[in-house]
Amino acid sequence: MYSSTILLPFLFAYLATSSSLSLFGSSQTVLDDKLDVPGKNPLQFCQNTSDYSLVIQNVDLTPNPPKPGHKLLIEAQGTFTEDVEEGAYINLSVKYGLITLIKQTADLCDQMKEVDEECPLSGSKIIKKEVDIPKEVPPGKYSVLADVYAKDDAPITCLQSTVHF
Repeated sequence: MYSSTILLPFLFAYLATSSSLSLFGSSQTVLDDKLDVPGKNPLQFCQNTSDYSLVIQNVDLTPNPPKPGHKLLIEAQGTFTEDVEEGAYINLSVKYGLITLIKQTADLCDQMKEVDEECPLSGSKIIKKEVDIPKEVPPGKYSVLADVYAKDDAPITCLQSTVHF
């Protein structure tokens, strides 16, 4: 089994463990059930997935939703329809209510090393990662946006979520 949803779990794992980059961002798009990411998670695709080169089959978060002071287990499965090479990047945004906490671009291949993956990314993938959510997370509404692109700016995937702590 392989993890192409590598991006999704990685994004949550990275958000939970990093103070400099995060996945919680904002988007003003209208969401519907057709955009829900398969599995037990609060994630949605930003738009129709037909243009994405990552087909996410399943993402499970335990617990769902994530809870401060608890471990978060991320299990994801997906397939890359095109190879992802060095130079791919993630545009990450995190908001706490209306306040933008983080708006940053990160190298995707560097970040994938956190889940024991390396570029080029290709084929089917399975990712399993456990991270600690700090108990000091202030209560409130967090919005996350992770927009992922190949080095030629072709869309790999785009995920968004709102989590209430």
